[in-house]
Amino acid sequence: MKKEIQISPSILSADIACLDKEVQAVTKAGADWIHVDVMDGHFVPNITFGPSVVAAVKKSTDLPIDVHLMISNPDHYIQDFANAGANLLCVHAEASVHLNRTIQLIKQNGVKAGVSLNPGTPINVLEWVIEELDYILIMSVNPGFSGQAFIPNSIKKIGSLRKILIKKNISPLIQVDGGVSSHTIADLQNAGADVFVAGSAVFGSEDYAETIAQFRSILTA
Repeated sequence: MKKEIQISPSILSADIACLDKEVQAVTKAGADWIHVDVMDGHFVPNITFGPSVVAAVKKSTDLPIDVHLMISNPDHYIQDFANAGANLLCVHAEASVHLNRTIQLIKQNGVKAGVSLNPGTPINVLEWVIEELDYILIMSVNPGFSGQAFIPNSIKKIGSLRKILIKKNISPLIQVDGGVSSHTIADLQNAGADVFVAGSAVFGSEDYAETIAQFRSILTA
């Protein structure tokens, strides 16, 4: 997994009626990963995709498939999503009773392991698993819906996490999801984020390539 800027458009904001074309379009437009938000209507108040959608996305792109499990009892579904083609699997610390076991299960299925934290969840819940992680997802909105307003103190949270990683001399990627736009992305990078999930900012734009290029230009300025 490359340690550099990664832009991961979220298909939660794509036109699902032509998902294959949407995925191909953002792939051609310069995306680095494809983000799949999985919601169960229990852990979050919405229902979205299952393993079959991940399998369909896998057929439409050669990019890594970045699956964010916003679900209760994630252990029950990890193997299914791994078999469907997920390259990265992220679970919520708040949804996993035995977080270390869940992380190991993801890795046993040959997938990169991540843990996500809701806006109100402190970083210290990761203290005893952080060295096992390939990436950490900081939610900068409350999970469940696309297009929400960015929560500004997420920047401070990412900065605090980056300091912890430096102190421990470990290098999991820091991913951020929620309200990522041309107005927020520079501050998020400056705080320490590596991977930027963008849903409506990309799929709601008229030109996917132009939007992704604009992000990359800001991030490399």
